[in-house]
Amino acid sequence: MSENISFRTIIKFVSGLVLSLLVLTYVTFQARYLIIGPQIILTEDQEVTQNQRQIFLVGHAYNISHLWLNDRSIYTNAQGDFKEALVLENGYTVATLRAEDRYGRETKIIRSFVYTPACFIK
Repeated sequence: MSENISFRTIIKFVSGLVLSLLVLTYVTFQARYLIIGPQIILTEDQEVTQNQRQIFLVGHAYNISHLWLNDRSIYTNAQGDFKEALVLENGYTVATLRAEDRYGRETKIIRSFVYTPACFIK
């Protein structure tokens, strides 16, 4: 015995399937930032060797609830931009930018700098 499926039933099934796929695609697209977690992007790359005591770390932070530079809280504007001064010690300094989102996921960027005063440069 063969079942006779009406054309109308097939159209309803296909329409429901397409609508479900569209809703799933839309939800995934809107949740993309929650899925990828916190992000830090440095927009101005600094040289490793510096002859200035103070440099600035400039960048964007996305999907974050907290942002730290060497375990000191720093802040962003409404668009997620930040510009933070870093005072270099004589010799070797490590800068750690750490961001955390509201779910506890975190990301880090670690940069090393060597400060050599201008009077010692030949």
